[in-house]
Amino acid sequence: MIIKPAERLADTKEYYFSVKLKEIKKMVDEGIDVINLGIGSPDLPPSDETINRLIESVKNPRNHGYQSYVGIPEFRRGFAEKYKSLYGVDLNVNTEILPLLGSKEAIMHISLTFLDFGDEVLVPNPGYPTYSSASKIAGGVVRTYDLLEANGYYPDFEALQKQDLSKVKLMWLNYPNMPTGAPATDEVFIKAIAFAKKNHILLVHDNPYSSILNHNQLSILAYPGGKEVALELNSMSKSHNMAGWRVGLVVGHEDYIQSILKVKSNIDSGHFLPIQHAAATACFNPLAWHEEQNSIYKRRREIIWKILDTLGSKYNKQQVGMFLWGRIPEKFKSSEEFTEFFLQKAHVFMTPGFIFGSNGEGYLRISITIPENRLLEALKRIESLVSL
Repeated sequence: MIIKPAERLADTKEYYFSVKLKEIKKMVDEGIDVINLGIGSPDLPPSDETINRLIESVKNPRNHGYQSYVGIPEFRRGFAEKYKSLYGVDLNVNTEILPLLGSKEAIMHISLTFLDFGDEVLVPNPGYPTYSSASKIAGGVVRTYDLLEANGYYPDFEALQKQDLSKVKLMWLNYPNMPTGAPATDEVFIKAIAFAKKNHILLVHDNPYSSILNHNQLSILAYPGGKEVALELNSMSKSHNMAGWRVGLVVGHEDYIQSILKVKSNIDSGHFLPIQHAAATACFNPLAWHEEQNSIYKRRREIIWKILDTLGSKYNKQQVGMFLWGRIPEKFKSSEEFTEFFLQKAHVFMTPGFIFGSNGEGYLRISITIPENRLLEALKRIESLVSL
């Protein structure tokens, strides 16, 4: 290069899965049948109604131009009705919903909107790596807070309150939690809102997993004072099998939404209209469709439990969401050593916990988005290897 990258990238690495998938692809290209249990990308299709609406809209020659930066009213209305029926949250269709190109992009938009250079951000450990990387790229300073197995993987707000919070501007929350599978609770949201109010911190709750193997669907905006101090991200990637479509949203008070729009409108030009039409239709998927998805996931989870048992992993069967989280056997020095051993010896890839932060070391994560026949093959390979 004839110039150097910006200093803001000095502490930012290429996303772990971006690197690892290249390695796995190389193995596959060499003729090795790798079973990837690591990525949470749904393998099942969207509903028939969703696909049919997309096809119908694509065929309309008038639907291929630039779109509104705030999304079409039909999509925003659909998502507002989804929020009302699932969470009991009333959202103003015109001012409190902003469609974005997926949750990862939303994390970057929010960070650019609210962080000045040197502002501090509370990020969960373990947690989604993009919370940290987006904060750093935006000029923020990351301060991790512990999510520990002994505490159910919930924040210790009393311990946080004893710290100097004078420079903290944002706090990231994520329940149902990824990677630990801890469910959302009334207590964690009530405490979070009180903490944010007291310390003048904006909460951002990342909520993409509430419809997956989870019977208690909660939104932080449903609690008194939630809209004053919190934004919530949601996505159709996991819940509606639309990960590649890049359909996410941020919802919250009008003042926050209008601020984010200033950044968004200078970065992207909105969703492709047929995708918005299809997403609006997906908002009204019948309950039976979601129940069928979860019945498939339940069968897969049973096999993953057997895989974890075979590995000698200790885990909690009350986990919810798209992943299973378990301890690695003590004979392995690290989660990376553990996952590399099974990748090289059994050609089965599992996500090492260290990528989610220091508190993820000693754990592994397995996704439920793998067909049953491949999960059974992975189980067979692992059984053969551990029996040697």
